Amino acid sequence: MNSIARPFFQILAVGITLSTIGGLSPGRNQAAEPTSEWKLTWSDEFAGSEIDRKKWDFDLGNGFYNYHSNQWISGWGNNELQYYTKEPENAFIRDGMLHIRAVKESYQGCGYTSAKLKTRQRDGSPLFNQKYGKFEFRAKLPTEKGVWPALWMLPQGDSYGPWAASGEIDVMEARGQEPGKVLGTVHYGGRWPQNAHSGDEFIFPAGTSMADFHTYAVEWEPGKISWLVDGKVYQTQNFWWSTSGVQGTSGQGKKPAGEQDLNPWPAPFDQPFYLIMNVAVGGNFLGPPDEKSQFPAEMIVDYVRVYSSTKPASIVPPRGEGKLPFQP
Repeated sequence: MNSIARPFFQILAVGITLSTIGGLSPGRNQAAEPTSEWKLTWSDEFAGSEIDRKKWDFDLGNGFYNYHSNQWISGWGNNELQYYTKEPENAFIRDGMLHIRAVKESYQGCGYTSAKLKTRQRDGSPLFNQKYGKFEFRAKLPTEKGVWPALWMLPQGDSYGPWAASGEIDVMEARGQEPGKVLGTVHYGGRWPQNAHSGDEFIFPAGTSMADFHTYAVEWEPGKISWLVDGKVYQTQNFWWSTSGVQGTSGQGKKPAGEQDLNPWPAPFDQPFYLIMNVAVGGNFLGPPDEKSQFPAEMIVDYVRVYSSTKPASIVPPRGEGKLPFQP
């Protein structure tokens, strides 16, 4: 452990109170410009007629093979109902905006199709990733029961081990049946089932909802991540931990016994992450659609912009309150 981490991990658990601040959505292409603190490093304005395959690849199917546990994980680990494709019916550009569309149809044993775009190729090679900065999406979201839009980030490499030891940053995710709010979350800890998460929700002001265009962003610096909607910070997280321990030959995460089993702060959020955009259907997070759910259900993305800070990077000492698994 480094000198910053040691006193931090002696903090006893107390509750976290986070404020929610409202904000009306700006008009199209009128999102509040970052101050001179930020310099644009990557963007997609979706100005072409087709999705730029030099910037985005697609996840395909309804699951993945977990080589650590030697088993197929269906439903993407969440019992999701959709089959992801790269077909233009599920992902296309129209009038300078990206449409990610969930469609109700029988395909490959699933009842729905959709799309999941990411800035890492399926073979693991990078298209774009960045450590620290401002990551911003302007989007409007579907509001059908059982529809799960998400804008999020995963590590380019599993430096500390498989999920969630190497982290996950959810810039925004939402339950279609709850149009008045969105959520921002970080996942961390160890390999399943020793994973943990922290986050909060943003409640939209009266008269607006996620069905309107809003700008969703995180500002990520060493030891601190803040979530914003329309330029207003509604939560900040600066407590997390990471362990790479494995329980025997099972491939499952091992509960850390003490500080010596933890990766140095601010792990796991000290590595480059890549971008993901998708619309899932059903799953443990929100439940399945019902007979009133209307399909196709679309998430429309106006732009994606990534900035780096013009200020020298320095590790923010951990001041958040939380509970480590080995604390009483």
